[in-house]
Amino acid sequence: MIQNPILRGFCPDPSIIRVGEDYYIATSTFEWWPGVRLFHSGDLQHWEQLPSPLRRQSQLNLVGDPASGGVWAPCLSYDGEKFFLVYTDVKTKKGRYYNTHNYLVWTKDILGEWSEPVYLNSRGNDPSLFHDMDGRKYLVNNLSGFRGVLVQELDREFRPVGPQKKVYAGSGLGCTEGPHIYHIGNWYYLIVAEGGTGYDHCVTMARAESVWGPFETAPDNPILTSDKGNMNALQKCGHADFVDTSMGEWYMVHLCSRPLNGQEWCTLGRETAIQKMVWDEDGWLRLKSGGKYAENTTEAPLGVTGVLYENGDRGFYDDFDNPVLNVRYSSPRADYNTFADCKVRPGYLRMRGQESLNSLHHVSFLGVRQQAVSCEAETAMTFIPDYSEQMAGLAYMYDAYNFYLLGKTSTDEGQTVLCLLKSDNGVITDEIEPLPIPRESEIRLRVSVSEDGIRAKFLFSTEGENWQQAGGIYTTEILTDEHCRGFTGAYFGLYVHDMTGMSYEADFDYFCVHGR
Repeated sequence: MIQNPILRGFCPDPSIIRVGEDYYIATSTFEWWPGVRLFHSGDLQHWEQLPSPLRRQSQLNLVGDPASGGVWAPCLSYDGEKFFLVYTDVKTKKGRYYNTHNYLVWTKDILGEWSEPVYLNSRGNDPSLFHDMDGRKYLVNNLSGFRGVLVQELDREFRPVGPQKKVYAGSGLGCTEGPHIYHIGNWYYLIVAEGGTGYDHCVTMARAESVWGPFETAPDNPILTSDKGNMNALQKCGHADFVDTSMGEWYMVHLCSRPLNGQEWCTLGRETAIQKMVWDEDGWLRLKSGGKYAENTTEAPLGVTGVLYENGDRGFYDDFDNPVLNVRYSSPRADYNTFADCKVRPGYLRMRGQESLNSLHHVSFLGVRQQAVSCEAETAMTFIPDYSEQMAGLAYMYDAYNFYLLGKTSTDEGQTVLCLLKSDNGVITDEIEPLPIPRESEIRLRVSVSEDGIRAKFLFSTEGENWQQAGGIYTTEILTDEHCRGFTGAYFGLYVHDMTGMSYEADFDYFCVHGR
């Protein structure tokens, strides 16, 4: 059996392919750099993170993108020779108008460098690439305003040619997005997400005799949704993709979330789960478990043996002895290699201060996503500030407007102090009176999340042994999709800012995150 979710903590909108006996999943990253997370598995249950495809600014410029803008719903595909990735860069997502630009990159080596992007269109988002059996390629994306599905052919240079045609208006459940087309047997099958990416999320399936439609919605639609009456079940289930095994079995990967303590908020954001599927007698894919609700476990593929597997390495430790930063790191909007370095002081990470954490441009934050409900993050830091506009420390954040920051700074009178800041929808408050601490010595910082995941406390040590609590107990609700009205998840990370423009630096001896 496979335990869901298979990708834990902020891994939404999965796109899956099989190449031989290897499976690959790509997921959304939104405003986080590098763009698109990529994972590999040989059995659909053990997953290893690979280098991201979009790791050059010439491929993706997220600077200034809004919170939960940026890279939406990538689609990974393979035509027997090349790997392709299509993705959206969302520049605005408020009010009536969404500015969404869709691109394509490709490579022959999924572990190597990917091409420069080919611009596709800006009519909607969630593009996918369909490779038909005759070698033709088609761009499939939802129409602006989530009003249906568009199809357009691509030429040999992967550029759109010919007419765009709306082939499906949706099933009537609303917010039609995330389309994928498959040619199986005599039918062209289409799946879309509908109902919005919240607790009414679901997966709709349709089919037609031509890629150009008209597509007929499956009877007893949707084929997947969530049991909203059971908050212990996977919620927000939708945005799916299909894959077959070499043994002819079928699986669906899909977005999901796990609410905490029966409440409708999720600190781990939107994750990826998997369900085994079967074909019914009328030629529609259905959950093998029956019904429409996602299951917490699903059958492993034939030939895969072993006990129920708790997927995902929840622990992370980095002593910065490797001059290349770990593949699991992310930074907001900009390449972390522009401000973070493990070579200049061997065994340490040196980070150069830029703008403050609430900036949408150049922020020096290096973090890993939260993957366990209950966990601790810790670091040891050396930082010698001269001005109140300089700060470094440990952050627990969702986005530029919602975070906690335990940081070392200076008062205007020159006293080195420890502060605890809270930002709730952009309103920043001091949670403690500044605590005087030694100016030049190393300080250790820790954030500890409670067993139920709904509370956090912050601790520090100035000599490495005795830990003191900074402030009280704080809610994690401000780091959830529901509170932030976002699409991402919580991060733990190392941080420094220098708003004087003098680029003061902080050195970090180690960084660890341990699930409990």
